[in-house]
Amino acid sequence: MKKYLKSFWNWLKDLTTLDESAVELYGEAKSRVKEVKSEFKDVKKAAKNVVNQSKDVVDAVKGKKKRGRKPNYKTKTNNSKKRKKWN
Repeated sequence: MKKYLKSFWNWLKDLTTLDESAVELYGEAKSRVKEVKSEFKDVKKAAKNVVNQSKDVVDAVKGKKKRGRKPNYKTKTNNSKKRKKWN
């Protein structure tokens, strides 16, 4: 009787694909967690940028000058009036 129950159990175990589905589900969950972590890093970086920009808005309301790059006030030279010498 024990032999028949053992063989029946093995046959029943072979019919189910629970182990394979669990492995696939684990792999899928692992990859999704990795993607979510990378997206959180992007969101964190964007949130820091938003905070910095909001500080600039508050400073503008207070009347302070714009921070950042300095404007380029150099005048451009126009070299088209010069004539080229022909040899």
